This record gives sequence, C-alpha cells and structure tokens, in this order.
Amino acid sequence: MAKENPFDPDLVRELANLIADTDLSEIEVEKGDLRIRVARMVTAAVTVPVAAPASHAPAPVVAPPPAAAAIEAAKSGAPHPGAVLSPMVGTAYRKPSPEAKNFVEIGSKVQAGDKVLLVEAMKTFNEIVAPRAGTVTAIYVEDGTPVEYGEPLLVIE
Repeated sequence: MAKENPFDPDLVRELANLIADTDLSEIEVEKGDLRIRVARMVTAAVTVPVAAPASHAPAPVVAPPPAAAAIEAAKSGAPHPGAVLSPMVGTAYRKPSPEAKNFVEIGSKVQAGDKVLLVEAMKTFNEIVAPRAGTVTAIYVEDGTPVEYGEPLLVIE
C-alpha cells in the first residue's frame, strides 16, 4: 500500500541548475497534479547617490514617463526606503480595467492598505496595497509592463 511519491528531487536539482546557468530568476513546471516552482533572489549591492531636492515645490500630479535609463537606474540600484517592491514575477497594471482610471498617480495621497497596483501572475490578479500612509512620489512601471520579484514598483514617502 505504499503510495508513489510524485516529488522528484533530481528534477528540482535540474531546474535549480538551469536557473543558475541562465539569467532566469524563477521557473515553474507542471505535469498533471505535480507543480514545481524554483526561484532565486537576485540582489545587487550598488550604492546610488541621492541628491537633495532643490526646492520645496510639490511633485507634479501628471508627469511624463521617465526615461528608460532612469527606470533602469532605479531598478538596478539600491531601492528607495519608501519603495513598494513587487512580491512576485508577473505583469503590472496601474488600473483595474482598460477603461478605468489609474489607482494612483504621482502626488496621490494613500493610506496603509489602499490598492495601488495589480500584478497578474498565472492568470490571477494580485492586489498590491500601500504598506504605509504617504504620498506617491515616483511610479516606475507603466500599465501592462512585466515585473520581476523584488523590483521597485513605486515610491511612497
């Protein structure tokens, strides 16, 4: 009456080696009722100097999309202390539906627990909520863009 164990440690080792040999941060395989997900945390120790603001003018409510170089610098450097990081790999959405308005904009005031984004992973929409009250000072993702685990999505100060 021994029940066959569908868990294959060799498969997990093989998937871990595949992640180590490539630039992937996560891989998932599914066969029948068995689903195996292997992920690694990728961190980089980079120091990014932060300039003090020149004036006390409020942040604009509508800002043009940041340059690609600025987005890459923000993603690759040490995250801002007020950064909201992606809890998973998926696709970020700034609004609940294509015809709806964005959850937040630069300059929006939020309370802890307010919905600020959605991240779709495996056809499931996961709510990203504000971890604290404050003002949204930067948004690093556009609607429908892919995000990685730990990637800064926006900043709440």
